[in-house]
Amino acid sequence: MKIKTEIDSLKQTEELASVFAKIVKPPMVILLNGDLGSGKTTFVKSVVKALGCDDLVTSPTFTLLNTYNAKFPIYHFDMYRLTSAEEAMNVGFEEYFDKKSLDGVCFVEWAENVEGLIREIDYEIDIEKQGNTRRIITIKENTHAGN
Repeated sequence: MKIKTEIDSLKQTEELASVFAKIVKPPMVILLNGDLGSGKTTFVKSVVKALGCDDLVTSPTFTLLNTYNAKFPIYHFDMYRLTSAEEAMNVGFEEYFDKKSLDGVCFVEWAENVEGLIREIDYEIDIEKQGNTRRIITIKENTHAGN
């Protein structure tokens, strides 16, 4: 499955994320790609809300990981400040990406900074900025994820 859509507002991003939330279930690993300020955290925030959690969702840029208790645990990673898979393993992140024991869903921003750490990816979401509010969002399913 591959969906590519153009959106023009924050509200449309929230609506798309709410629809996407209907297919999200453990164990799942979802990568979010896009420039700073493209809307990756906004997308996660909307999925978390659609899954029944009203916690304040913020970017984990400085904490590296935020956890939300929705219908199931949501693990929101931001690997922006990391420079290697080894660095991520030093803080114990590899256990989150072992789908045999994963009890929730991982959303990962800046996964390219920890190349080799995440082996099984279910979905990849690319968000391209096209001005102040316009975005092109592509959602690609990895059919080889081995759920």
